[in-house]
Amino acid sequence: MCLDCGRKLENPERTHTGTGTTWKLRTEKPGVNQGSNPEPCCCEVTVKANIRVTIELQLTTSPVHKRDLLVRLTDDLDPYFLFNLSISEEDFQSLKVQQGLLIDFASFPQKFIDLLNLCYSEQESDNPRFLLHLSCQSPVLEGPANFSVVETNAFKHLNHLSLRLIQGSDKEIKDYLAVCLSALKVEKQALETKLKKTEDDLSRQLSYAQQTLSEKTKELDKLRSEWTNQTSSLSSRHSQELQLEREKAVEVQSRLQQQTEQLRVDLESAHKKSNQQLHSRLTELEASCRELTERKYKNESAIRDLKIKLVGAEEECQRSKQQVLSLRRENSTLDTEVHEKERLVSQLQMRVAVLEQEIKDKEQLMRRTKEVLEATQQQKESVEENAESKELQIRKLEATVKSLSEELIKANGIIKKLQGEVRGLVGKIKVKNTVTVSQEKILQETSEKLKNTEKDLQSAQQQIITKDEQVCLPIMETALRLKYNMYGSLICFAGCHKMHRYRCTSRGMLEHQI
Repeated sequence: MCLDCGRKLENPERTHTGTGTTWKLRTEKPGVNQGSNPEPCCCEVTVKANIRVTIELQLTTSPVHKRDLLVRLTDDLDPYFLFNLSISEEDFQSLKVQQGLLIDFASFPQKFIDLLNLCYSEQESDNPRFLLHLSCQSPVLEGPANFSVVETNAFKHLNHLSLRLIQGSDKEIKDYLAVCLSALKVEKQALETKLKKTEDDLSRQLSYAQQTLSEKTKELDKLRSEWTNQTSSLSSRHSQELQLEREKAVEVQSRLQQQTEQLRVDLESAHKKSNQQLHSRLTELEASCRELTERKYKNESAIRDLKIKLVGAEEECQRSKQQVLSLRRENSTLDTEVHEKERLVSQLQMRVAVLEQEIKDKEQLMRRTKEVLEATQQQKESVEENAESKELQIRKLEATVKSLSEELIKANGIIKKLQGEVRGLVGKIKVKNTVTVSQEKILQETSEKLKNTEKDLQSAQQQIITKDEQVCLPIMETALRLKYNMYGSLICFAGCHKMHRYRCTSRGMLEHQI
């Protein structure tokens, strides 16, 4: 059987008998399931009851000085419910070893009281942490019982202390009942003396209250007579004063009526005068209002005309702004195009200057080739037998050189013409800055002409390259034929080598320019 003392104590009482302490606890007292079958049954019923736990420390000095701790469980409603336990110091040592206690006998009573206080403080909670368990083998709580303090948690029930209590014998129960009876008698005598004392006090208070009541009634009658006399005198005096006040009020009312009548007459005359003045003022204001409305209509018509003119002026201004913006954009585009054309013209001028320099270099090369040819002719005269056939080839080469020089002269004329056209185009471009439409047409024509001139220059360069190759190849052949001669072959080879190097450099310059 289990005794759960996890609810809050009701009417806790603490009494001291010698060195003892008593708790009156609300607990669940186990009972037997009473049915028709008298045989033992495993079903148990718990009944809530108030159990009193008393702890006393007894000190004995004869014949041996020792201390005993007495624990007693009683029930105020059941006088036969009595369990006792006496723990001496030797018993506590065995209990300490058995249950693994960490305290000594001197501090054991206070620690036991602390555990009971913990159980007392958690009696009202739904899930109390500290519980008191009373278990007995008999279903009617007969024989020894185990009284233990248990701490509960979600994992395990921890048993802090377990005491084996012995049920009281008939003699102990009689002694306990005799002690209770003597205590009740003492309490009854104390209550009787207290009751007698309170009765005497109440009787004295009652006599004193009756005496004071008679005195107060006499004073009340006296005050009532005085109050009636005062009220009668005050009522007569107040009636006289009221009559006087009424007469004064009538006189004041008549005087005020006369004043109000005079005031009414004055106000009517003033109102008539002010009304006439207001009528005249009203006619003047109406006339001025008519004039102002006419002026208003005229001003509104003038404002409408001005608004129409303003809208037209704003539209004209917007159009002019748009035109200015478009002209600015066109002017900026034309400026950019003119700058681009000037840049192209400068590039073409640079190319023409490079071509002129190349032509001059080629003329010098032709002079040198002529000198070399003259030298070869003089050498050929010395070796007439071997140079007759070579003279014919040299003459052919001279003819080709002459034709090449003529072609170069023609190319120089074409370049000069192109330079003149470029100068004319530059002048035309300067003139076209004033008129935008004619500028675009002329710029297109000049760009086409420039493209044509570039094509002509490229074709002339190709012709010059081909002519150089045609001139150089026969010279190289003649140089190879003349190398068998001692002096003439060396001179021809040197001249051909120089011409070949000049041709390669001129070709590289032309390719770089292209």
